[in-house]
Amino acid sequence: MQAATEVQPNVVQKYKVIPIMTALLISGFIGMFNETALNVVLSDLIDQFHITAATAQWLTTGYLLTLGILVPVSGVLLQWFSTRQLFTASLLLALFGTAVASVSPGFELLMIARVIQAAGVALILPLMFHTVLVIVPPERRGTTYGLIGLVLVVAPAVGPTLSGLLIEQLSWNWIFGLTLPVLAFSLLFGIRYMQNITTITKPKIDVYSLILSTLGFGGIVFAFSSAGEGGLGAPKVVIPMIVGLLAIVIFAVRQLRMKQPMMDLRAFKQPMFTFGIVMLMIAVIVMMSAMIMLPLYLIRGLGLNTFSAGLVLLTGGIVNAITQPVMGRIFDKFGPRWVVPVGMALICVVLWFLSGITTTTSLTQIIVLHTFLMIGISMVWMPSQANGLNQLPPSLYPHGSAIMNTLQQVAGAIGTAVAVSIMSVGMSNILKQTADLADPAHTALALTAGVQHVFDFAIVIAIIGFVISLFLRRVHITEQK
Repeated sequence: MQAATEVQPNVVQKYKVIPIMTALLISGFIGMFNETALNVVLSDLIDQFHITAATAQWLTTGYLLTLGILVPVSGVLLQWFSTRQLFTASLLLALFGTAVASVSPGFELLMIARVIQAAGVALILPLMFHTVLVIVPPERRGTTYGLIGLVLVVAPAVGPTLSGLLIEQLSWNWIFGLTLPVLAFSLLFGIRYMQNITTITKPKIDVYSLILSTLGFGGIVFAFSSAGEGGLGAPKVVIPMIVGLLAIVIFAVRQLRMKQPMMDLRAFKQPMFTFGIVMLMIAVIVMMSAMIMLPLYLIRGLGLNTFSAGLVLLTGGIVNAITQPVMGRIFDKFGPRWVVPVGMALICVVLWFLSGITTTTSLTQIIVLHTFLMIGISMVWMPSQANGLNQLPPSLYPHGSAIMNTLQQVAGAIGTAVAVSIMSVGMSNILKQTADLADPAHTALALTAGVQHVFDFAIVIAIIGFVISLFLRRVHITEQK
């Protein structure tokens, strides 16, 4: 692999790396911002649309469901269409979906708009990772992934904050209306500077693989998303889960037997890639659980308005934005061996404190805990991701990006849906023991108890992640085959 390493700088020189990455990062930031932008206004939407919390969460999990279905196909699309074609298509879909969302009068049309938005993001995320693997040399990828971390972690983290600021002065529709010019600029900028960096081979598209992928990943995400309405044992959860798991098993067997698989699962033969995906999924589950629970706790538990709730979460978003590039540089220099376990240990400690929050917990304590949680996530997310992708040979770049982004979206849906389900069950158990259900104080106490249970669940996941992180080792360029 040494020869390939020596020619890499020449490959980089023929591409306009900074303009290409700028277009991708802006597009990805808005896409991921939209993923959690509605979290802080869910309470308002529940009242305005006259829907339940379980129904409202579909505005987030439906977005993730679309990503979970479409992202697996990205590995094939990267080999069928040029970079410029995929970039343009993704931005047009995102623009259209955002425009529809900005004028949606009710839940149904907003839900459709969210699906269209997600279809655009489903193309841009794998394209971003694949581009880095092609135009950035391995020894500099950590720093570049640190910038991507600003998109994948910071955008969802600051989404509720910016949304809270907007909705205090304007209606929730403006959350999308104000992102329209940014998307339009990104599209025009990308059309001007985007270059074709992918190799178009047009492999045969296996229809059965597409169907199995949709049933598999879509079924699992749908099952977890439905858990908030009927509980984990409800038929609408169990049946899609069984169908999804069976479809994924058949899908995996089929991919391993095909000469040109839609998603080459041989990437999992690389141990650090596998460990990296597991760590990424754990980080996503923890983050998405916190990102949907904290706004609900602050607004419905502590009685804050959306503006104040946004300010409480702002510090964590800013600190995360600062630490992501720093963690990238640390990864480039030292690898993941120490930074990831320390990050997971920090997450475990913070979650332990969060599991004890009450209606009397001070806002200062919430700000501090949320900030350190975001620091821990930045220490785990990017180094695990970059280290795993670095171990892949170039032939597996499109497939590795598709696999990692697919499972990231599945994990996000699981984290969001399971969190809402656990919270709902916890609230229900408390309210059953309450005589005066009309008393808002009892509802606040019940919600807080439900949130505590969610963080108890997150602690278990984080402890598992800490144990796994101890097995990480740095991937050197010479290890690639």
